[in-house]
This record gives sequence, C-alpha cells and structure tokens, in this order.
Amino acid sequence: MKKIFFLFALFVCFHAKSQVFFRKSEFGLGVGGSNYFGDLNPDVKFTSAGYSGSIFYKYNITKYIALKLNSSFAHIAGDDKNSSNPYQLERNLNFQNNIFELAFGTEFHFFEYKIGDFEHRYTPYLTLGIARFWYDPYTTLEGKNYFLRPLGTEGQNYESYKSRRYTNRSTSYPIGLGFKYWLAKGITLSMEITNRLTRTDYIDDVSTTYVGIDKFQDNQPTPYPIPAAILQDRSLNNLGSVGKQRGISTTTDQYMTMQFGFSFRLPTYRCPDDF
Repeated sequence: MKKIFFLFALFVCFHAKSQVFFRKSEFGLGVGGSNYFGDLNPDVKFTSAGYSGSIFYKYNITKYIALKLNSSFAHIAGDDKNSSNPYQLERNLNFQNNIFELAFGTEFHFFEYKIGDFEHRYTPYLTLGIARFWYDPYTTLEGKNYFLRPLGTEGQNYESYKSRRYTNRSTSYPIGLGFKYWLAKGITLSMEITNRLTRTDYIDDVSTTYVGIDKFQDNQPTPYPIPAAILQDRSLNNLGSVGKQRGISTTTDQYMTMQFGFSFRLPTYRCPDDF
C-alpha cells in the first residue's frame, strides 16, 4: 500500500513539473501620452498633450497585490495661447519640460489575477506610490531654447526673493487606475492612467508675482534686453508690474501619463507549493 501511494505521489509531482508555472518577478515597458496641469493649464485641458515612456519591474506578492519599481520619462508643455481666459491670453507665457522619474508603488487588484488561469486572466487595479523626479522648464525665444530656472524669472536670483528659489528635482505621489489582461504564456497587456501630485509649483516656472522689469535690466545701455527681461513678462501690453499676479502659489503642479504596457514573466518548472 505504501509503495502504491509513493508511486502515485511521484506521478503527481512529475505531472506538475511538466506544467509551466511563472515566476513572481515581472518585467515590462510602457508607451503613451502625457499632460500637465498647473498655472498655464488650470482648467484641465489636453491641448498641449505630450508623450511618455517607461520601463518597470514588478514583484507579484499575491494574486491581489504587486510591488512595482518604475523608471519613466514624460515630455510636457503648457501655453497661455491655448486658454480662453482673457488674463492668460494677455500673460502669454509658455514652457516645455522633460521629466525623468523613479517611482516605487503598489498595485491592488480588484479581482483575483493569475497567469495561466483562464478564469482569472484580467482585472482592473489601483496603483499608489511615491516618486522622485527631475525637471528643468524651458521655453523658446527667436528659435533658441532657454532654461528658465537659471534666469530667475520671479526674482529668485535676488536674496530678497530667495524663498522662491527651486531646484531641478522634487517628490510626487503617483495615483492611478489600470486594467491588465494576460494574453498568452507569461505575457500581460495593460492600460494605465496615473496622475502625479507633486510638491513643487515650478514645473512650469510660474508660481507667484512679477517683480518688475528693472530687476532684469543690464547695467550697460543696450537695445537688446537680456533673455530674462523678455521671458519674465511676455505680455503684449507690459502686464508685469511689481506685485502683480503671475501665477497661483496656493496649489502645486501636477502631471499625468496614460500608457499602454507590455510585460512578461519568465517560466519555472516546479512542483506547486500547495502540493
């Protein structure tokens, strides 16, 4: 009787080993669009949508929870010309920004998700995390790009306005929704929309008030104002008098990505853990 049970156990384990199971580690990439929300786009419009891409690693703890390490790039932009607000049209500011991000987060599946199980091959999910990102806003003047942070367009280069200074890096809190579907073998397709709540109001280089064009004049008389003098106030009718509102400092900037993802999990041949 013991011999029969032993042979049966060997047969079951050998059969299980002949099946394909998949590792908990998952590797993938995503491509899609991006958008910015802030002082130059307060009405959540998508008129200046950009592009984005990412590579990621996931560790699937259970059928409902996965950890995710993500490295991404997003090109965003904003332009007052796209607004219907009279003040923004007069202000006439614009910017572009290339954002590089490193994020860590968690995915929470709404349904049981299991690679290789046809009854549990898809699920919507929620993602939450924390990220560190690098950015450097710039604009174009007469065909030439100028990075705005070194120019101190809101007086940052003066000691009296040092509270307005900002670095080229900050922290954000990604919050997103997605949907995933395993296509074949260990391959998963996904679609994810993620918004980042940032801790900076200077992704667009606009936040507080004008400090006056006299702060940007050269000591030597010249008919060609230095770039900062032009770029701090691009209004058509010299809007930028001292203390006049340039941006809204009570809210921070945000940026969003929508990406289609492709990921895979490598196979492993083993007897199931619950044997």
